[in-house]
Order: sequence, then structure tokens, then C-alpha cells
Amino acid sequence: MFKLFLLFAVLPIVEIAILLNVGEQIGGWYTVAIVILTAFAGAQLVRQQGLSTLMQAQQKMQAGTMPGQEMAEGLLLVIAGILLVTPGFITDGIGFLLSLPMTRPLIAKGLLKHLSVRVVNQSFDGSYTQHQQQGHRPNQSEDIIEGEFERKDKPPANPALKDDLRKPD
Repeated sequence: MFKLFLLFAVLPIVEIAILLNVGEQIGGWYTVAIVILTAFAGAQLVRQQGLSTLMQAQQKMQAGTMPGQEMAEGLLLVIAGILLVTPGFITDGIGFLLSLPMTRPLIAKGLLKHLSVRVVNQSFDGSYTQHQQQGHRPNQSEDIIEGEFERKDKPPANPALKDDLRKPD
């Protein structure tokens, strides 16, 4: 609750104070130009990095691995895009930090360490089991064995075949 208060109440007040201070130092129109320029440059950077991250995720999926790192980086890029188009110098700084290719992977790895993933599996009998997985564990894939199976515990649909299921005496 306190974090939300800081985010939605204190941060905008600090941003406005900084914008006014910078406006007094270099002029109001220059301040507006810097805000517009950072929003434009940030949008271009997020777009370019987003396409790069998407291509990496597609390559991992084609290779049969889960693109967890790329998904976390994509989330960070969405947050960065929102922060970069929000007027202010603090939000722009955080937005650029989240969108730069040098810092984003490190932040994404830290995010994945604290992320809890719940996997739901459906078994053959129709029941569901849940598994809780903490953190990111790369290359933890199980072997997939393809095949066909036949259930022996259910009676056949044709009643005439019931006699075939009796055990020999």
C-alpha cells in the first residue's frame, strides 16, 4: 500500500518539482523539448529492443525451450515504454534503464529469481495437478515420448466383447 502511495502521489510531485527547477535553469521551452525528445527516443528504443526480444523468443520456442528470460524482458520493455512516454526525468531514467540492452537482461534475471510460476498439468485420467516452481531453472525440460495407449480398465463399448475381457480360469 505504501509503495502505491509513493508511486502515485509522491513521484508525480517530485517530477513536477524537478521539471519546474529545470525549466527555471534552462527555460520552459527547452524543458518541454527535452521531454518530447526523450519520449520519442525512448519509443524508438523500446520498439527496436522489443522486436529483437521477440525474435529471440521465437528462436527459443522453435528450439523447444521456454523463453522465460525473453518474456521477462518483454514485460520490462512494456513498463519502460509507459515510463518513457510519461513526462518527467525520473521516469525517463528508469524507463531507459529498463530498455537498454546492457541493463535489461540483468534486471530480468533478478525478476525471474523472485517470480513464482504455477504449472497446471492434466493427467490421463482427467485430473489436474498443480506444481509450484520457484525461480527460473533453464534447461529443465523433460523428455517427451510419443506413443499410443489403450485403457484396459474400462469395458469396451460393444457389450458382445465383454466376454473377451474375462481372465482365463
